[in-house]
Amino acid sequence: MDDPAAFRRAESLGRTATAGVLSTPGFELRLGSNIFRNTNGVIKIQGKEQVVIEMRPEEGRFLVTLDLYDIRGVRIAHLRRNIFTVNDGGRFTIDTHLDHPLSPTTVPSICVTDRRSGEIVFEVERTLKQSVSITNGKLYSHRGILLEITPHYCRIDAAITRFGEIMETRGGPAVLG
Repeated sequence: MDDPAAFRRAESLGRTATAGVLSTPGFELRLGSNIFRNTNGVIKIQGKEQVVIEMRPEEGRFLVTLDLYDIRGVRIAHLRRNIFTVNDGGRFTIDTHLDHPLSPTTVPSICVTDRRSGEIVFEVERTLKQSVSITNGKLYSHRGILLEITPHYCRIDAAITRFGEIMETRGGPAVLG
């Protein structure tokens, strides 16, 4: 019992540094009509981890970490576990519905809105114990490329549109672009 080795945790060498705080493998992520199975909650956009979703239902936690960029690829906001740590002049607002118990018609959700344009930048809902759905979004990557998410598709720039695809990530991130 006093052996320190008993408390060590084995992790594979290929995991990212953020893997320790994320949901357990088996997390399903729906991006528009696309399904990413067995993710670790990370969304990589054009090679950069831009979105991290944490779900720990046993602790009642549903958290989003998100970097927002402008059309030039300059970071203008950083949401860290549902709290803005960088927010260009208060430009973005967050609306969370995480209260327990929720009504049968209300699901836990987080919505980030741009106050200048009035558009929804990122909207995510917890649909099942280990599943979330990103139903709406319009944000830029660190390269200034537009990512659009609707209930029907996910579009990166005008070049790549995904709809109805099912991808197995094997415990890794959902990769876009």
